[in-house]
Amino acid sequence: MKISYSGIEGSFAAMASEEIFPSAEKVACRTFREAYEKVEQGLCEACVLPIENSYAGEVGQVSDLMFSGKLKVTGVYELRVNQCLLGVNGTTEDTIKTVMSHPQALEQCGDHIARYGYNVIPYENTARAAKEVAEKGDVTLAAIGSRSAAKLYGLTIIAEDINESSQNVTRFAVFEKPETTTTMQPMQNTILIFTIRDFAGALARAISIIGKHNYNMRVIRSRPVKDVNWQYYFYTEIEGHLDTEEGWRMLEQLKTACEMIKVVGTYKPDIRIGEVESKESNV
Repeated sequence: MKISYSGIEGSFAAMASEEIFPSAEKVACRTFREAYEKVEQGLCEACVLPIENSYAGEVGQVSDLMFSGKLKVTGVYELRVNQCLLGVNGTTEDTIKTVMSHPQALEQCGDHIARYGYNVIPYENTARAAKEVAEKGDVTLAAIGSRSAAKLYGLTIIAEDINESSQNVTRFAVFEKPETTTTMQPMQNTILIFTIRDFAGALARAISIIGKHNYNMRVIRSRPVKDVNWQYYFYTEIEGHLDTEEGWRMLEQLKTACEMIKVVGTYKPDIRIGEVESKESNV
């Protein structure tokens, strides 16, 4: 079994993939889309991608893949993380001029960065940023990443737990083809995406229909449709699954307010992973 993820060894995604699929072969990819397309093309059985951070919010690129892609979400897992400031030997907080990391990691550590007045360079992944810092050997350059990335690339931990929130959690989703089922677990919640029809009150009607059928929305947020100006889709997470008579009636009634309705997948909520090694993870 092959599992794709975006990042390299030492990254948050690599750790999440190992926790969820410990016996599978892991396939590192440079981007979220590449990892997603590996599954669409049948080169991997599933991919593990971040969908949201408790401090920095949604991962928009992955939300857009849910909207446009064909894969189903079959599991959602929560991993608590602690970000560290990493540099080569001889680096101190006073020698550092520039910090590089994934944009969400930079946001999570914004107060620490501002306190020291560091310049920032957004990077595709924290582990790759750590590797770049190790290769450059420059005491004016640091990365934000994990303890495991520091150990892997021979870096010094200059400061620990620099993320602003002490409850820094990233949610990862497992994506698979609709006909594939590798994550066997009871499903309780549903990810639903929809666009609304062009009339006054369409969104309010859609929300009302969901509530009328006794489904509670844990999450609702909008994202722009990339190829149509000023149109948006709505990402929702609903408590309960829709494969019931009540769920079918709700979906049928939603058609009166929604132009497009897509059930992205179902998952068991609030599954924590990596509790013991959470201090060795990064985004």
